[in-house]
Amino acid sequence: MTYTPRLPEGYEISTDPHRVDAGRVHQWLSTDAYWALGRTREKQDRAIEGSLNFGVYDAVSGEQVAYARVITDLATFAWLCDVYVDPSARAKGLGTALVAAVREHLAPHGLRRILLATHDAHGVYEKLGFTALDRPEQWMVFAFDR
Repeated sequence: MTYTPRLPEGYEISTDPHRVDAGRVHQWLSTDAYWALGRTREKQDRAIEGSLNFGVYDAVSGEQVAYARVITDLATFAWLCDVYVDPSARAKGLGTALVAAVREHLAPHGLRRILLATHDAHGVYEKLGFTALDRPEQWMVFAFDR
């Protein structure tokens, strides 16, 4: 059985793209997320527009406190990225619950895999059933920024 944490009381998750606070997400990622430092607002807005977005919101104020986005065809593959929890809302289990919600949202589509990359959060993702690549030698990347 896969571990599915509960979202703490007082918070809600939504995939409504109109609820995403794009300015706040850009601020978080471009200034505090090692993988997106310096990302422009225009690039972030395009990323949001082309993705399935997940937000965690304070149920009373409606303020966004966490974000994740998924790039997917909803048939075979998904890339989970830009998972971020506001520093003031960390250590409450929001990030873990958010990733679990992403996994559960995608499960009915019959995807073959959800892929992600992390520098420092392996333990969080392992609790949710993510594992290292069995055969990383089969994977390749083309990077425009080399």
